[in-house]
Amino acid sequence: DARAIEKITELYGLDKPLGQRYIETLSRYLRFEFGDSLFRGQSVVALFMDKLPVSASLGFWTFWFGLVIAIPLGIWKARRDGSKGDAVSTPLLIAIDAVPGFLIAILLLAIFANPNVLDWFPRRGLTSPGWSELGFWAQLRDYFWHITLPVLALAVGGYSVQTLFIKNAFLDQLRMAYVTTARAKGLSETRVLFGHVFRNAMLLPLAGLPAMLFGLFLAGSILIESIFTLDGLGLMGLKAVQQRDYPVIFAQIWVFGLVGLLLNLVTDISYTLIDPRINFGTAQRQSA
Repeated sequence: DARAIEKITELYGLDKPLGQRYIETLSRYLRFEFGDSLFRGQSVVALFMDKLPVSASLGFWTFWFGLVIAIPLGIWKARRDGSKGDAVSTPLLIAIDAVPGFLIAILLLAIFANPNVLDWFPRRGLTSPGWSELGFWAQLRDYFWHITLPVLALAVGGYSVQTLFIKNAFLDQLRMAYVTTARAKGLSETRVLFGHVFRNAMLLPLAGLPAMLFGLFLAGSILIESIFTLDGLGLMGLKAVQQRDYPVIFAQIWVFGLVGLLLNLVTDISYTLIDPRINFGTAQRQSA
């Protein structure tokens, strides 16, 4: 309506010259001043802070659950490189990676939250009605009961490639001279693997995990939160697009883009600090 148009015009300076509008908007965004939502009666920052715990909770457990899957499986594949189990699991992991997270979510719902199949988990929400009235352990149990399927939907597909990355990192270390020396000294294979190889092989995968996690979360959170009706940043962004709530849309693009760029920068710096052999300047000159 006319009031909304007037509010948008004032917020983004649409009645001002382009250069002045750009500088003023960029200045506000650098101070994280995004204005108020057009439809929710709250400031955008307050909305972000209200929805952030849900999305952060989903991202946190996806991160750790994914590690629990990827690290043991990657080590198992490295120790059995070339075996039948390794040969069968590799194309399976690649196939899982090709399946979008929202399809995995729908499949999980159809199997494990379906009264006609296995009605083991709830279909929506992060907690049950009356959650605040439960005791601490009952609240914790209810919370994990609700978040299991969303975390599985995000983690399973996203960490399949990470498993292969960890496997290759371990294979690279297992071919090093210090491993041959350790074996020659009579150390058991388990001690060689976990006493010497593990800490070296995991450096690069761990350095890249933050950026990988954020990319996974950014790409999947909107659909996963929508499918499971989780009231987080992803669902808020989807509703903002549907309602054309421009302050929320632009703020989300700004924050996600900024965090993504910073994580990529931290990841690149971490790679060069962890492994001096990685030199982006040399690689660029060689490619030229």
